[in-house]
Amino acid sequence: MIDFEAGRWAQINRPGRSARTLARIAAGRREHGQRFVAPYYGSGSGQTGRSLARPLGTITTRDRWAVIDCDRMRMLSADECRAAMGFPAGYRLPALHREAVHLLGNAVCPPVATEIINALKRAA
Repeated sequence: MIDFEAGRWAQINRPGRSARTLARIAAGRREHGQRFVAPYYGSGSGQTGRSLARPLGTITTRDRWAVIDCDRMRMLSADECRAAMGFPAGYRLPALHREAVHLLGNAVCPPVATEIINALKRAA
């Protein structure tokens, strides 16, 4: 779901980058190598981020996940958040990134909703 050719990348080591963010990235590199995702704010998923082979975790109503690729990083795009939530690629989102991520963070994953509906049908 992560497109390493897309997005607005920034250098990891730049003036003003939080020492806590740099520490999470360093720990993530030790644990997962040069490509992984990490919480940009807080420490809810631990201090080492997550392997790209592992499920992402909660998509919140605000940008939370940073994609790390060697010496650059960026936040997940709205399209990547949409894919992580299980919405189809053609599902329309607001044009503004912030609004799209907010709506996705408040959504129920379509595959989960489908399973709930199917379980109710089977039980009926």
